[in-house]
Amino acid sequence: MVFVKIAVVLSAAMMLVTGAWMRIDPASFAAWANWPDHVHFLHDAGVFQLGIGLMLLSALWWRDVISVVLAGFLFANTFHAVNHALDTGGGHDSDWWNLAVFSVLAAVALVVRLRALKTR
Repeated sequence: MVFVKIAVVLSAAMMLVTGAWMRIDPASFAAWANWPDHVHFLHDAGVFQLGIGLMLLSALWWRDVISVVLAGFLFANTFHAVNHALDTGGGHDSDWWNLAVFSVLAAVALVVRLRALKTR
């Protein structure tokens, strides 16, 4: 079990570091990875990497898989919506609020799930 926990933490660290790098300095990451310097794409990829890293870490402490995936989705999708609101040249003008609707749905579902677990 120690091996599994170490693997999860190392995997999460890699996802969090690369995700933050893509989100904070997309040009530098693109040069390092030999990818096109498309800021919006790299911002989106970065928040998805961050979401995966947070889900990996959450799974170590939170035993309810539905809560883990809802929290991970909520984080990644919300920051995906922020990317669409702030970045120009990425998608359609309505994308940010369409994504935000699903973040609200996920937030409500997470609250309902946590309350249900508390009453068990």
